[in-house]
Amino acid sequence: MFASIGRLTARHRWWVVVATLLFVVLGGAWGAGAFGAFTGGAGFDDPGAESTHADHLVDGPLGRHVTDAVVLYESDTSTVDDPAFADAVQQAVAKVPGDGIARIESYWSTGDAAFISTDRHATYVGIQFTSGDDYERVEALNEIKDELTAPGLTVRFGGLTAMTQQVNAQVSQDILLAEVISLPILVLLLIVIFRSAVAAALPLVVGIVVAVGSLAVLRVVGYFTDLSTFSVQVVTILGLGLAIDYALFMVNRFREELGRGLTVDAAIQRTMATAGRTVAFSGLTVAVSLACLIVFPSRFLLSMGYAGVATVLFAVISSLVLLPALLRFAGRRVNSLRIPLPRLPRTALVAADETKGRWYRTAHAVMRRPVASTVGIVVVLVALGVPFLGVNWARPGDWVLPVEADARVVTNIMSTDFVADPAKKVTVVVEMPGPADTAQAQTRLAEYAQRLDAVAGVNGAEVTGTYQNQARLTLGYAMDPQSREARTMVEDLRAQAPPPDSRASVTGMPASRVDIVNMVTERLPWMAVFVAVVSFVVLFLAFGSVTLPLKSVLMNLLSLSASFGAIKLIFQDGYLSGLLDFVPVGAVDVDFPILIVAIAFGLSMDYEVFLLSRVREQWVASGDVVESVALGTQRTAKIITSAALLLVVVVGGFLTSGITFMKMVGVGLVIAILVDATIVRGLLVPATMRLMGKWAWWSPAPLARWWSRHGMPEPPHDPTSTRRGAQPHDPALESANA
Repeated sequence: MFASIGRLTARHRWWVVVATLLFVVLGGAWGAGAFGAFTGGAGFDDPGAESTHADHLVDGPLGRHVTDAVVLYESDTSTVDDPAFADAVQQAVAKVPGDGIARIESYWSTGDAAFISTDRHATYVGIQFTSGDDYERVEALNEIKDELTAPGLTVRFGGLTAMTQQVNAQVSQDILLAEVISLPILVLLLIVIFRSAVAAALPLVVGIVVAVGSLAVLRVVGYFTDLSTFSVQVVTILGLGLAIDYALFMVNRFREELGRGLTVDAAIQRTMATAGRTVAFSGLTVAVSLACLIVFPSRFLLSMGYAGVATVLFAVISSLVLLPALLRFAGRRVNSLRIPLPRLPRTALVAADETKGRWYRTAHAVMRRPVASTVGIVVVLVALGVPFLGVNWARPGDWVLPVEADARVVTNIMSTDFVADPAKKVTVVVEMPGPADTAQAQTRLAEYAQRLDAVAGVNGAEVTGTYQNQARLTLGYAMDPQSREARTMVEDLRAQAPPPDSRASVTGMPASRVDIVNMVTERLPWMAVFVAVVSFVVLFLAFGSVTLPLKSVLMNLLSLSASFGAIKLIFQDGYLSGLLDFVPVGAVDVDFPILIVAIAFGLSMDYEVFLLSRVREQWVASGDVVESVALGTQRTAKIITSAALLLVVVVGGFLTSGITFMKMVGVGLVIAILVDATIVRGLLVPATMRLMGKWAWWSPAPLARWWSRHGMPEPPHDPTSTRRGAQPHDPALESANA
């Protein structure tokens, strides 16, 4: 099938290239509107959680009683007692139109001294918008920001709505910066890898097509589901990296087949039948890994799943359709425009005799002592993951922003210079059996408020509104909402008995953080089962073995162990925080392991499929377990290392992000990719394959026979490397006849 695709697209190469150019121009222009598909919010909340239920109630007639935006006014020389300071703030507030604003309060409108800092050089204005929608509140804030400026005073915007607006702006800026930094490095690395400008240009062309087309894909997906703000950065960079990796595999195989003396058309067909088949299965595995995110109900993870799957499949299709056409145009000129680079030392080059290659010798070395090698590597990887056992989970907040961002600065100032932070509120909604405004109901609510006020960490609790049978209680707190103390506070609040026959629902940043953590931990086992089962099926279809998929899943989990341990040490404990330019908050975002598992697990399978495909080619031809593993490792080592390096450069763009959450994803992926492409693929896989022997390719007889008839086996071994008349070894049939 894949050879036929290559033959068809190569034959109609002009149509393919012209259609691609039209798509890039028109689809790119149309896809630029993808940014309008994002709702303005990150979408981290669990729709079925108690906190979300409370949010729905206060978004109704009961109404909210929160401060969406905190506008902080400061002066180094003046105090709020100076007429110029007071007039500037009051005039700014007076200019704000009333549309879309439910409440705007200041020291001068309330007389409350809590609006003034302890040194009296700062004050704030609290704003509550009428809308309960994140996107609409961000738009409302953008409309009034200019009116809130005050001559002679430093003005900063904080609070949840301001934080959301600043995250949106930072994400857009980070995408451009990451691409500006990564693209020149990618060009340089491709030239070093191929030493030919023509060969180096082909993966880059495919990558650019996918990067541009991904925006169009995202816009299409946005018509069917709400997309999180963070989706665009993760998905576009992931699509670019995968497209370049896939094209790298195929261009390398094409050059290899030309080197064996095949014609251009025959080399394209052979490339598609081998590397093209591997790309298809690899892409399917990555897509499946991202599809597992649909088991989580939060909009962030759902949109990452939908958008990620669509983008990965688009990268696969682009590689399988566009690249054969480009290869046909290039033909034997694929090695043209040689770049005069210094020659590497002989030991670093791929030896003409593969049995003298470095990775061939390394594979044999670990296979001579497979038990010791396997145990040693597994112990090291598990040990690297041990620090993760002490992780403290968080949900995204203003801590994800750069330390100098307005929202984060305001939070810090409010916690040190003011009596209380108006944005630190917990809301409790009580649904009563009867009207909530009767004397008896008010007495019971007051008693309930007293019990809530007695909970450690709560600073005041009062009834702030009623509607029919619903009552709203507002509570203040002072601790970090991401801390373990905040979780204990929420658990204690929920443990307090509400009025008889009533239902109480707690919401606010600490409560939503508890609910998100609970949602992730409850559904994580289902995600693991989903990934394991579907990956098993995909790998079985690729190789006809039931033992290889089990080994692959375990290997990939081990490669993630080191990544998780490093993330805890770096982002929770603060190691390397100066180098990475962020301020640790003593916690790790709870969405991090989900994303890393989904993306890194798929990428690990990507390299696994590529390596095992070459091992199986040799195994089918010779039946020699040890030699097939050693040759497969040697033949794929350079290209897997190169692909990993290119992907590290792409995802390393996350490290330049001003969003700490994105840095976290970048560090996790870089470590997982490097560990997987070196330690796991180069050492652990050969050792475990030696231990498994021929059983690595085993399946029960019924499944083996089914796969021989209906599976998708790789093409026969290249006849140029097999003796005339020799019969290739078929492990599937061997299992079927066992």
